[in-house]
Amino acid sequence: MIVEGERMLDSILKMNKIEKKFGETKVLKDVDFTLKRGEVHALVGGNGAGKSTLMKIMTGVYSKDGGEIRIEDQLVDFKNREDASKNGIEMIFQELSLVQSMTVAQNIFLGSELQKNGLIDEKEMNRKARAALLNLGIDIDPKAKVESLSVGLSQMVEIAKAVIKDAKILVFDEPTASLSDGESKQLFQLINDLKDKGVTMVYISHRMNEIMNIADRITILKDGTNVLTDEIANLCLEDIVSFFVGENGPTFEWKKREYSQEESILKVENLTINHAISEISFEVKKGEILGIAGLMGSGRTEILEGLFGISPIEAGEIYIDSQKSTIKNARDAIKSGLGLVPEDRRKQGLVLSHSVKENNILPILKKLSFIDFVIDEKESQEVTKKNVSDFNIKTSSIDKKISLLSGGNQQKVVISKWLNTNPKVMLLDEPTAGVDIGAKTEIINIIREYADKGNGVLLVSSELAELLAACDRILVLFDGKIVNDIKREEISCEEELQHAIQAG
Repeated sequence: MIVEGERMLDSILKMNKIEKKFGETKVLKDVDFTLKRGEVHALVGGNGAGKSTLMKIMTGVYSKDGGEIRIEDQLVDFKNREDASKNGIEMIFQELSLVQSMTVAQNIFLGSELQKNGLIDEKEMNRKARAALLNLGIDIDPKAKVESLSVGLSQMVEIAKAVIKDAKILVFDEPTASLSDGESKQLFQLINDLKDKGVTMVYISHRMNEIMNIADRITILKDGTNVLTDEIANLCLEDIVSFFVGENGPTFEWKKREYSQEESILKVENLTINHAISEISFEVKKGEILGIAGLMGSGRTEILEGLFGISPIEAGEIYIDSQKSTIKNARDAIKSGLGLVPEDRRKQGLVLSHSVKENNILPILKKLSFIDFVIDEKESQEVTKKNVSDFNIKTSSIDKKISLLSGGNQQKVVISKWLNTNPKVMLLDEPTAGVDIGAKTEIINIIREYADKGNGVLLVSSELAELLAACDRILVLFDGKIVNDIKREEISCEEELQHAIQAG
């Protein structure tokens, strides 16, 4: 029995010589992975390294092709998620699995509803859900609909749902990808509280600073193999990065660029959008990468969605390549020469049940069609294969379901499909969210090459390092208004940009 406050660091789980193949591609090659009781174990590596595949085997989503798994030194073989759950293993996926129209309590007990006299006992479920949430330090009304909660609170409900099942092992997949700073701090406190109670956690993230602060040990995967397992205390940030990008790997740094100082590719005058943006004006010059920085809720995403016809424009004028454009919907935006890489690629940027090729050609179906909207299969394949090659998209086949690709490779498909439309301006909302530093650098290089052709880029990002690496100029947004316009060469570090954002 684990006494609260004690750390029992004997092994609770061992995965030995794990192998996994998809078709002819071996994605895991004799991987060893051990968890000690009550630790936070970081699992890192480049996109496509095998992190999610290994965890999906551990949680019963995928079956292994080789190797063995032991829990408490007992050999186990998971056929599905239920098998893993019965053994105390739960995963908090990056894409939350809550039913939005149901209450918090109903979600927590979904599939294991409490009953009284043959009927679902809502009162008891609410009571126990409330107790479980308060035990985790979370004050949420169990009767509240999940759709009314923020992303951060929804994630807390997912955790409560796992803990109430007496989970011994929790797996977090990019848990802070969609959280504010405040919500992230609340999550870290909860992780520390669970650790003190003896819960073992796996923490998958591309955010190295978080890993250095929250994890006890780290395992690094590269190309489906385990290249390092060590105590965090024995490593520095540079050590970790070098293991999965290589000593001479890509760097994430700013390069001064030449672009037009006179000609505008996008000009916005007195734009008002859905009460979120109030009479803002700005220009993107030909060849320029213009960043938008600001706190959550400042209106960054609303600008992009307004320009692309998703959010209604109430007032103002838009000029693209000196031509006035009336944009009422996405079709108008595309005809005007705009492309949008949305904030949530899995919900807004991809059709997850379709293949790489089907996603890649989606915006250019009309161009690839002939009589009676029949798609030219040969040309579709040629376009997709060229994109896969040009953008270094790692996939065993263009017919592979896109949900099976890593986050970085999915994002490169989203970017490439819009570039296929030959837009004059690309609108990018968090374009490197949830991807490793190698893929970040590749995406930044794609953006630079696109802008070098005289096109314009409007880039929204919460990562200051990304804005400083990619942008020629940065607008600071506060409460729906532009409060600062800064040339990149005037900023020497992240702290200066952070100060500009916080100052409002």
